[in-house]
Amino acid sequence: GTLAELLVVMARTPDKIRDGKAIPQITAFIVDTSAPGVTITQRCRFMGLKALQNAVITFENVRVPREDILWGEGKGLKLALITLNTGRLTLPMSAAYGAKAAVHVARKWAAERVQWGQAVGKHDEVAQMLGAMAADCFGIESMAELSSALADQAQNDIRLEAAIAKLWTTEVGWRIMDDLMQIRGGRGYETADSLAARGEKPVPVERMMRDFRINRIFEGTSEIMHLFIAREAVDTHLAVAGDMIKPGIGMGQKLAAMAKAGVWYAGWLPKRFVGGGQLPGAYGHFGPLARHIRYVERTSRKLAREMFYAMGRHQAKLERKGKLLGRFVDIGAELYAISCACVRAHSMADEPHGRQALRLADVFARRSRLRIRQLFAEIGTNADDSTYKLAQEVLKGNYAWLEQGAVLPRDDGPDAPPSPGSRAAGTPSERDPISGSRVATQVGATG
Repeated sequence: GTLAELLVVMARTPDKIRDGKAIPQITAFIVDTSAPGVTITQRCRFMGLKALQNAVITFENVRVPREDILWGEGKGLKLALITLNTGRLTLPMSAAYGAKAAVHVARKWAAERVQWGQAVGKHDEVAQMLGAMAADCFGIESMAELSSALADQAQNDIRLEAAIAKLWTTEVGWRIMDDLMQIRGGRGYETADSLAARGEKPVPVERMMRDFRINRIFEGTSEIMHLFIAREAVDTHLAVAGDMIKPGIGMGQKLAAMAKAGVWYAGWLPKRFVGGGQLPGAYGHFGPLARHIRYVERTSRKLAREMFYAMGRHQAKLERKGKLLGRFVDIGAELYAISCACVRAHSMADEPHGRQALRLADVFARRSRLRIRQLFAEIGTNADDSTYKLAQEVLKGNYAWLEQGAVLPRDDGPDAPPSPGSRAAGTPSERDPISGSRVATQVGATG
């Protein structure tokens, strides 16, 4: 924003009329930041990634030559979606190398720091965290590499793989960062400059954590990824049986859709019960990891069945069951992760670290299977409905009494912009950070 000389701007252009209907058009333009009407009003400041030059930019009567249209009129959305796939694939590799750094710091500290007569890495709880971090790091890098390899093959549509990779690696990477902070303890929470000032190694764990957090938001939040992936997963079912659950569809159409779906599911459903994963010797070329590959094959069919049952149970309401859909997606992501880890470990079998790769993949798969078991259990038994109802009451302000006594923090750190106005006009600490209106020092103190 503040540094770029050229911007790619997606803008709404006149609708295209087709069969009497207006079709919205999004067009991509190359815009010179020195052009009249382009104003960079402010550089944005963030929790982490301090070098980011994102900015608030305004456009007022900016004229763009026709030759500066990218791809052609109305093709901006397609360009944006293609770019989004690439962007989503950059995050898994970023997460992989963040995880590598975290494992390195955690390993060194867990070996050096002594408590109760032995290194903290010898104590079971820390050892469990360190082992999980190493296994998850291997899983993240495996998914990043396999997903990128699929993208390099032009014939592949990797929208789903890119979305899953972005979702899963950033969620697991954040778990690794959280465990790193816990292992480092107070020194993890302390800045590198402060550590250096008192003669300790300036390990920037708090910065690593701040920089990593945005990954769960970049290129589509985890919640948006859940919905996008779930929609892709049920697309075939909607094509086959969508008319059965559409509101406003007549009984005749529903009966016709039911007959069509019945024929299709008569062939589809039985195949979801039988497969190679039930054969004890299947996928034997994976050696000790074959049992995990068989598990993936069996469980992917179970996942398909459970999604089918959920569609029948909830019908049109399923699209509003975001938490439930998220569990289905997370199970699929874990299965993909197990596959990636096992494939990578198998490919490394003849390399110097081949045996260690097999062990990492095995521990990773064991832990992933535990998570999958829990997710399946929560599909049938959960508190989703009661939690949603409570949230709606909270939105109405019915539980505002919980907020009594809350103190809104003030941030006058090195990145804070100069406070406008005098104290009489209200400093940042005296204004509601959401509405901007004057507030008392304590929430609810005015009664």
